Amino acid sequence: MGSTSDLPVMEKAAAFFEEMEIPFEMNALSAHRTPEKVELFAKQAQEKGIKVIIAGAGMAAHLPGVIAASTPLPVIGVPIKGATLEGMDALLAIVQMPPGIPVATVAINGALNAAILAGQILASADDNMMEKMITYKENLKGKIVQANEKLSTLEYKYMVL
Repeated sequence: MGSTSDLPVMEKAAAFFEEMEIPFEMNALSAHRTPEKVELFAKQAQEKGIKVIIAGAGMAAHLPGVIAASTPLPVIGVPIKGATLEGMDALLAIVQMPPGIPVATVAINGALNAAILAGQILASADDNMMEKMITYKENLKGKIVQANEKLSTLEYKYMVL
């Protein structure tokens, strides 16, 4: 993440990785304040065994693109909502990468979806992880079934059952 102020958003990815038992690391790296550390992280990621990188950043949101420029690994960008433009600045900065430097981009503050996408990428080469992802998706269906059961108990004068 660009700074620890992004933690409330990015910790949703960490919680998913914990639930799925996916090893991960979490760093605060600024494309503007610590560019050398960003480049070093990106260049060493593959040899450290990292398979997918999630980079969250707000405002100018250069972090995901700078990382993608320095690694062959897939990078998923999470635009972080800022005070000025509600995260649209970050979204556009991340999604508008030049040819050859792709960054998969999720919704503003979409760290959970970034983690799920990373899990799906990992699952393409890991049968155990694939089973976990299938179970996770099946459980999502169950939540909707439960929601509809709860909604059916509500009583409104004009609600048709």
